[in-house]
Amino acid sequence: MTWPRADELVNSGPTSHIAREFIRAGEVDPRGDRGIVERRSTVTDLAAHDADSPRTPAPARQRRGGYWWYLVPGAIGFVAVILGPLVYNVYLSLTKWSGVGSPRFIGLTNYIRLMGDSVFWTSFKNSVAMIIAMVVIPTLIGLILASVLFDYLGKRFGAASVSVLRAVFYLPQVLPVVVAGIVWGWILRPDGAFNAILDAVGLSGFTRDWLGDPNTALPMVMLVMVWVQIGYPVVIFMSALGRVDPEIYEAAEIDGAGYWARFTAITLPQIRPETFVVALTCTIAALKVFGPIYALTRGGPENATNVPSYFAYYTFFKKLDVGYGAAIATVLTIIIVLVAVGIMRWQAHSEKKELSA
Repeated sequence: MTWPRADELVNSGPTSHIAREFIRAGEVDPRGDRGIVERRSTVTDLAAHDADSPRTPAPARQRRGGYWWYLVPGAIGFVAVILGPLVYNVYLSLTKWSGVGSPRFIGLTNYIRLMGDSVFWTSFKNSVAMIIAMVVIPTLIGLILASVLFDYLGKRFGAASVSVLRAVFYLPQVLPVVVAGIVWGWILRPDGAFNAILDAVGLSGFTRDWLGDPNTALPMVMLVMVWVQIGYPVVIFMSALGRVDPEIYEAAEIDGAGYWARFTAITLPQIRPETFVVALTCTIAALKVFGPIYALTRGGPENATNVPSYFAYYTFFKKLDVGYGAAIATVLTIIIVLVAVGIMRWQAHSEKKELSA
């Protein structure tokens, strides 16, 4: 029978601390050259007994328990900034209050009033348009741009050129929303740059007040939101494409797969997690969009660009109908939570289905 050397015992997991004790006591030669078989057997037997005996995890639990204190600042901030105001907002939605004096409890009257408010329903219809402008169109265009930048321009002109173009696409995300809204307001006003260009090319018959016409205000706001949002999916998708194994593409290309076949069969499934991230974050942003509406149109003309967040703000601070504004904000919060949970469950179902396939 071949016995383990002492130096092997020192490096063998659960036996290591026992072997070191024997080495310190002089019972086993650390090089293993002159160890006695019986002593090696003793070390091995004790190590086996030590491996079988349960260890007391109490010190580890005590150390682990100390980590909970690090969550206290975050928990306090969550309660103070999110949970507390949310609960108070729900309470205000059950009252009638102008911001002065004491709120008067009226139950669900504000919510019943919402159901028959045409402006409320118009604002949510406009939210669907915002989802198209901030989720659907930017995701599709961003995916195409990221693929072109990564697969074509990156190989042809190098990583530095691609980095510059990626930064250019992402620049609208860096600009303050109000600044971007003011600049686009200058461009789209009756004497702005857009009408000047139309005049210059002989299309003066198409000039108009783009943000003042109910028929064109919402499409123009959607155009601005596409411009603002498009850089975000480009950056996310380029990062996702960078983690796809190039050998998969090479194998598919050797098998004769064209670009479109590789894109649909390899690229899209591989970047599915990032696609869900973009869909979730952009949908939430579209449902609660406020800054661009405030800077461009103030919800007008004739509520053509009104959205729930601006409607809640206007009712709360301009009309001083605090309870009704709080009810609008509460309904918007519930819808955002439901949509977020639905997208996450869709992602989980998709991943589960992929694993079982």
